[in-house]
Amino acid sequence: MVTLDRKAHWERVYSTKGEAEVSWYQDEPRLSLELIRAVVPATGGRIIDVGGGTSVLVDRLLKLPFEAIAVLDISETALGKARLRLGERARRVRWLSADVTDVDDLGTFDIWHDRAVFHFLTDVSDRKRYVELARRTVPEGGHLIVASFADDGPKRCSNLDVCRYNAESMAAELGEGFSLVREARETHTTPWGSSQAFFYGVFRRQ
Repeated sequence: MVTLDRKAHWERVYSTKGEAEVSWYQDEPRLSLELIRAVVPATGGRIIDVGGGTSVLVDRLLKLPFEAIAVLDISETALGKARLRLGERARRVRWLSADVTDVDDLGTFDIWHDRAVFHFLTDVSDRKRYVELARRTVPEGGHLIVASFADDGPKRCSNLDVCRYNAESMAAELGEGFSLVREARETHTTPWGSSQAFFYGVFRRQ
């Protein structure tokens, strides 16, 4: 999917559905927070939530001792909804409306968190650009936390094909420079009650 079509798709999704009307909605991102807290630098550090959309994760991150928080999403509509929800607190967040496969530089972040973006990248070249950006963004000693549909998860989401992963296949995609330090599974329940199997991997930047 070319960048323009991808952006149009997600703008349409977030323009026509409420925050709790998308399959990936979580009222409390417990596993993400657990994995993030486990690798937060003693000095607080910097974190970017890739594909954050309207997720309430950023609300919770604002309660942690980070020196900088950023949220990136291809949909300006989604980011606008998140900013509106946060009110004055939104000023403490750096908001980035961009396609993660079409960004040259994000600066430096100690933690890169992605729940359910990578599995939408079905094109090899898109995944390559994603990984190259992550390598440029996360310094040695930093961490990449990425969650995707597991091997037994859905094959499609939001009317799009997805790729499914386990620890071995995700490590192969990330390649040299990232070492798996923890893996976890989550059974996510959608707002309409169906179950989706997710794989979570925590990778240390070497």
